[in-house]
Amino acid sequence: MFVTVDRELCAATGGCAQLCPDVFSIGADGIVVVTQASPDESLRPLVLDAADLCPTAAISVEH
Repeated sequence: MFVTVDRELCAATGGCAQLCPDVFSIGADGIVVVTQASPDESLRPLVLDAADLCPTAAISVEH
């Protein structure tokens, strides 16, 4: 799995960082940063939930 965030689309709601702090964090500019682009498969459910809940569809997950 490979995770990316389109920082131009990010609305900085922070839901993804709250849901899956092992993969997402809030950068100094308030926009989400991916801290693990290739997280362990055990995190897949949380990453997919974060992507589904993103209000601007800024999170992409390649399987």
